[in-house]
Amino acid sequence: MQIRKLLSIELYKIKHHRLSKILIAGYFLLLSSIAMIASIKFKLGNTQIHLAEQGIFNFPYIWHFNTYMADFFTFFLAIIIVSTITNEYSYRTLKQNLIDGMSKKEFLLSKVLFIILLSLLATFFVFIISLILGLIYSDYTSSGIIVSEMYFLFSFFLKLLGTFMFIFFLGLLFRRSAFALGFFLLWLVFEQILYSLIRWQWFNEKVAEKASWFFPIASFKHLLPQPFTRLSAAKQIGKQIGEEIGRFQGIPFFHFLIAISWIIVFYWLSLYLLRRRDL
Repeated sequence: MQIRKLLSIELYKIKHHRLSKILIAGYFLLLSSIAMIASIKFKLGNTQIHLAEQGIFNFPYIWHFNTYMADFFTFFLAIIIVSTITNEYSYRTLKQNLIDGMSKKEFLLSKVLFIILLSLLATFFVFIISLILGLIYSDYTSSGIIVSEMYFLFSFFLKLLGTFMFIFFLGLLFRRSAFALGFFLLWLVFEQILYSLIRWQWFNEKVAEKASWFFPIASFKHLLPQPFTRLSAAKQIGKQIGEEIGRFQGIPFFHFLIAISWIIVFYWLSLYLLRRRDL
């Protein structure tokens, strides 16, 4: 089947799934609320912090900050992804699609195309919001500065894609949304426990950090490191407590390679599961 036809099949299913439409609308509404961060004020130690005055909407920092904040809402879309596959089993549409002539590889491709489309739409929406906020509030608007850290948009897209492919595989594996989402949360805890064991029991912090580069969820997390230590207020507080905060060095290229490798792994595991399982 043509890619356009496969994608249209998935969009038709989403169009007639009320919960998915509500979650998608809620997700993009929450992304729009990022602008409200400008009004937040809080006190940390002896320092009064007003986020709008710390340059969070300055180019190029805004690309880092907004993608990191947008990632907190990823779970909304993850629910949609897992429900798209578990509903195939619940309503037996997977079996019907295969009877109608769709191959298992085409079925998987239709799901992957939808995952890519959803990830692209979320990334594009963050791009538009960030661009508008940056042009309004940033002190620096030269074209060179604006585009200098736009790779964070690719990091955000890749993190969404990787997370969705993992949870899609879990949906295929368990066939139930609750089990898939529950296992996903348990896996997050497992990775944290494993990290702690490597750091505190078996080796040290340096070894634990390098080992975490290859954990599935942690590898995606490394694509969007927290941005707050780049703020001037954070550096001032660091000096007050005697801790020097180094200059941000960007995201190492191998983090992208590891994340892409996991995405490919989850794709082939999903295809293997589909081909081996009696539907």
